[in-house]
This record gives sequence, structure tokens and C-alpha cells, in this order.
Amino acid sequence: MVRLSGSALVLPIVLLLALLGARDVQAGLFDDEEARRQIKDLSVKANERLDIVAKGQIELANQIQALRDENSRLRGQVETLGYELEAAKKRQQDFYVDLDGRLRKLEPQPAASAEPKPADESKPPAETARKAASDPAAEARQYEAALNLFRANKLKEAAAAFDAFAKTHPDSTLTPSAYYWLGNAHYSLRDCKKAIEAHRLVANKWPANAKAPDALLNLSTCQQELADAKGAKSTLEALVAKYPDSSAAATARQRLKK
Repeated sequence: MVRLSGSALVLPIVLLLALLGARDVQAGLFDDEEARRQIKDLSVKANERLDIVAKGQIELANQIQALRDENSRLRGQVETLGYELEAAKKRQQDFYVDLDGRLRKLEPQPAASAEPKPADESKPPAETARKAASDPAAEARQYEAALNLFRANKLKEAAAAFDAFAKTHPDSTLTPSAYYWLGNAHYSLRDCKKAIEAHRLVANKWPANAKAPDALLNLSTCQQELADAKGAKSTLEALVAKYPDSSAAATARQRLKK
């Protein structure tokens, strides 16, 4: 029998251990490469998500800026329209005032005496004050003062002034005009109910006055704004029937066609 020496037995054992160690090292290298690959994949996905988020933020910022620009444009349009509306209201008021002046020239004016008569001492002070209040020149000044307030677009003050004039001078030739302007002032203040009361009074109490047709036309406008379509139509029809040759009737016919 052949006997192996100790060195001969050690060599195979060393080679076996070397092979096992190389296999472990190779497995460790493969594990590191897989980990690096996974990390790289995660990094790529994270970068892609960051790109998507960044693009979304940019788009959102662009949309916000576009909304701001649109808001600024609309605000500018509102301011322009508001200015144009105020200008239109001013032109309308100037037109009404000019029309009032022309109509007043056509109305008969009471003759004023050249010299003021002395107050009758036998009559009570209240009657004397009433006579003083009916002075045509004083009436005209008070009426013009109220009209100037309306012309200056001081609508609340104008309404109070016309109301005070009408109550102070109920029998004046200017009282129908005062109620007419009172109605216009209330309408400009968006108080259609009070405007209807004033215009209706002009049309009913002073039907022969030059402002009666326009009062009816304004009355129908207020009724329409209060959603009283039936009442507005009835008023327009009454205007056309009663004042067929007036400019207000021509406007009424156009409205009735719509």
C-alpha cells in the first residue's frame, strides 16, 4: 500500500479552500453590481419624476400669470366701461337740462310787477310770507339751484331740493317740472318706486304740461325695471294714444314693437 505524506494531503485541501473563496468573491461582486444597477434605476426614475414635477410647476406658473394678465385686462375694461357710463349719464343729464330750458321758454310765465308792493299790515304774517314765497323771481332762483345740483350729479341733494320746491310752491308753473326732475333724480339713484310716484303725479295732475309725455315714458322705463312688463306696456300705449305727436310717443312706438 502507498502511503501519502502530510504535505501531499495539505495541497488538495488548500486548493479546495481557494476555489470556495473565489466563488464567494465572485458572488459578492455580482451582488454589488445588482445593487448599483438598482440604485441607478431608482435615480433615473427619481430624476424623471422631478422633471415631471418641474414641468408641472412651470405650467402652473404660466397659467397663474395668464390669469393675472386676464384679470388686469378685465379690470381695465371695467374701469373704461364705468367711465363711459358716467360720461353717458352726464351727457344725458346735460341733454335733459338743455331740453328743460327750451321747454320753459315755451311755457307762459307769470308777469312780475316792476315794483314790490308793501306788505298789508292788516293781514297776518303767515299770509304775507306765503305771498313772498310765491314771488316768481324767487321761485326761478330756487328751481335753478335745484337744477344745478342735478347738473352737477349731486343727485341726493337735487332730489331734496326739488322735493322742497314742490312742497313750498305747490301752485307754481314750475312745480310740474320740479316733480319731473324729482322723478329723474330718484331714477338715477336707482329708486324706481319713488321715481314712479313723481312721474305719475306729473302725468295725472298736469296732463297738459309739456313734460307729461316724457314723464309717462320715464314711468314705463321704471315699470320695466321693476319687472312690471304689463304695466310698462299699458303706460306706453296710453302715451301713444294721449300724445301721438310727441317725441316721447315716437320712442314709445319703437318700444312697443320689441
